Amino acid sequence: MSNDNGLGDKVKGAVSKAKGEVKDQVGNATNNSSLQAKGKVDKAKGAVQQKVGEAKDDHNRH
Repeated sequence: MSNDNGLGDKVKGAVSKAKGEVKDQVGNATNNSSLQAKGKVDKAKGAVQQKVGEAKDDHNRH
């Protein structure tokens, strides 16, 4: 079993969400639907990564 407490996943998730938000906003401001879509994908990926980190934390607490 790994000693990973989920922090790495939560950090990666936060970074992905932040990058996604920037892409989404820039895409929206420039009417670039492709960039906006990529931003939404990054935000979703980040949310999943954060949930994985939280699940690891919960698992390690029990």
